[in-house]
Amino acid sequence: MTEYKSVLLSKNGRVILALAREFLACKPGDRIGTVEHYSQKYNIGRGTVQSALKFLQSIGAVHLESRGHLGTYLEGMSHKKLWEVADYGVIMAVMPLPYSKRYEGLATGLFMAFEEADLPFSLAFMRGASKRLEALELGKYNLAVLSKLAARLEIQKGTPIEIIHEFGVQSYVSDHVVIFRDDAREQIEPGMRVAVDPASVDQTILTCYECEGIEVDYVETSYAQILHKLAENQIDAAVWNLDEVVERKLNYQPLRNRKSQEVAREDTTAVLAVHRDEKVLGNVLRRLVNMEGIEAIQRQVISGELIPSY
Repeated sequence: MTEYKSVLLSKNGRVILALAREFLACKPGDRIGTVEHYSQKYNIGRGTVQSALKFLQSIGAVHLESRGHLGTYLEGMSHKKLWEVADYGVIMAVMPLPYSKRYEGLATGLFMAFEEADLPFSLAFMRGASKRLEALELGKYNLAVLSKLAARLEIQKGTPIEIIHEFGVQSYVSDHVVIFRDDAREQIEPGMRVAVDPASVDQTILTCYECEGIEVDYVETSYAQILHKLAENQIDAAVWNLDEVVERKLNYQPLRNRKSQEVAREDTTAVLAVHRDEKVLGNVLRRLVNMEGIEAIQRQVISGELIPSY
């Protein structure tokens, strides 16, 4: 925005910014609205709309072609210049802590994909899907990474989010298992103290399914504190990410409840979500960011072919 700040702060600035955001969601060859359409949409004069369109063309942000009664078409565009004029700024994303190769690969893929798209990008890390979505709702971040399961449950609850991309199976975690304090245990039994992290939608729902019909004592525990509480004999079992388990000598068993097994596929799938009011931004990112490339980079990091960089 710095280069065009004086123009965007002028009388015509509001409509220039609005049109830049609209055009970012378009692709070359698309037919754009008429001057009258934008005049009514933004409640401004036709002359103001015409001036805004001329400005965007003069800086090389768009190339428009009039085809008479057929309308006006977007023949070319500079995503970088439109992004600057649209004043979206740095795209802030938040995802789980990169404690596994899978998350490191996802973080690396995101950085490289946004760099390739020539979009300013920054990534933060935060445990708990609920906390990440709360920060998204508050406007602290533009994007949140979470599991498909967590996203679906939050949408059902009425959380104002929208999934803009769904990655493949095992893009979020490889699987979830139950870990036990006692090496002799093979399943959750009555009387056990079972950890549950209210901030993690995934962990909570899987834990409740695994304990369905079993009289257990739920112990509210931050996901990061589960191992400590196991070691200190404060809990007996917990649902945990298999990616973390394989790097430690822990007694773990597969999920046994039919419901938890059914949702496990959703729980291993990563999604990108935006606030429901940011649909334009979501459409822009769908168009400009190579989402498939992100997964390819993640696989390279997991296999050791690529060094994580984020």
